[in-house]
Amino acid sequence: MAQEYRVLLEYADKIDPANAADYIKVGGYKGLEKARGMEPKALIEEVKKSGLRGRGGAGFNAGMKWSFVPQDAPVKYVVCNLDEGEPGTYKDRIICQKNAQALLEGMAICGAAIGSNQGYIYCRGEYPFVVDLLKRAVESAKAEGVLGDFDIEARMGAGAYVCGEETALIESIEGHRGEPRFKPPFPGVEGLWGVPTVVNNVETFACLPYILTRGAEWFAGIGAPKYPGTKIVTLTGDVVNSTWFEVPTDMTLREVIFELGGGVKNGKKFKAVQVGGTSGAFIPEANLDCPIDFDSMGNMGAALGSGAVLVLDETRDIVDVVTRISKFFEHESCGKCNPCREGTFRCREIMEKINNGNGSEKDIDNLQLLSKVMQKAALCGLGQAAPIPIDSTIKHFKHEYSRKLVVTSGKGGH
Repeated sequence: MAQEYRVLLEYADKIDPANAADYIKVGGYKGLEKARGMEPKALIEEVKKSGLRGRGGAGFNAGMKWSFVPQDAPVKYVVCNLDEGEPGTYKDRIICQKNAQALLEGMAICGAAIGSNQGYIYCRGEYPFVVDLLKRAVESAKAEGVLGDFDIEARMGAGAYVCGEETALIESIEGHRGEPRFKPPFPGVEGLWGVPTVVNNVETFACLPYILTRGAEWFAGIGAPKYPGTKIVTLTGDVVNSTWFEVPTDMTLREVIFELGGGVKNGKKFKAVQVGGTSGAFIPEANLDCPIDFDSMGNMGAALGSGAVLVLDETRDIVDVVTRISKFFEHESCGKCNPCREGTFRCREIMEKINNGNGSEKDIDNLQLLSKVMQKAALCGLGQAAPIPIDSTIKHFKHEYSRKLVVTSGKGGH
């Protein structure tokens, strides 16, 4: 029977997340203490050795990312991405509500590694209560004297999905319109206010205290060898246990949905699961034995991403669901680059045409061509990922599209 493996959430609901004294009683801030006794290069090597990779979307090695920051730069920043605008995703909120001090400690550990004394947490606009909690957590940590000269400021976002992209997030913190920047230069060289900046996800930062206190080898030994550690997944949709779990990264989707999640609710049959949020691929039952680690998911044409798991039962209309998703991406496109601005509009237009029973095989061909162009030419992850739900459902659920197409007689096919 599949079981949780709680590390970040071991003390969930057992301590006050805003209270640094509570966190210290269960071993908190020991990792930061150790980090400050290490040379920055040695600290970065320890993080590299753990195999910790980004828990947001790109899955990049955290220690490697930090190593790109010039050590001789006079000013550097640590930025936490708490935008979490992906529908169905709330694992970063859970971390803050259950273990906020681990996030603060992780950011301070990063500060010690790159030589920064200033951190910013960029929180999605729909989370004002989380910002209040984080501000109380920072004040409590300051009162206990555990952060030293590292200061952390929580900033509220403006509710734009695109600000989950690191450079759009940086633009927003600076007070500009949230639009992605051209890369290079990357934030590690030229980020917030033009200085070297590390941007990591909440879950990534929260892993660091445990890596420092328990050792890189311990962390590397959990879950999948190439994407070690645990992952917090959030189950939504037609599943019995619509909640969150912290699991080792070698657990399979089938175990997550049918053992931890209790399977499909109301006695209905499973149809599909979308992993990684609204920008993720739809996966049929035949592929459920895939481990949830980043590389296994990628090899299957899907993405672990934010860890959101949306389950659909047999009654759901896949084409209708994807049409709604295409409307979401059209609305959230910032409009800066042509492939995304025009591409999301055309995706929505064609999906509505098919969903309304007026589409043809040519429309499906156009969707697939459009998908290829957007994934290669869009400036940021929004435009690159927007057609993935369409692409994956055409691949695995083509019959659902076919029965809505206009047949030669001019009537809808069923």
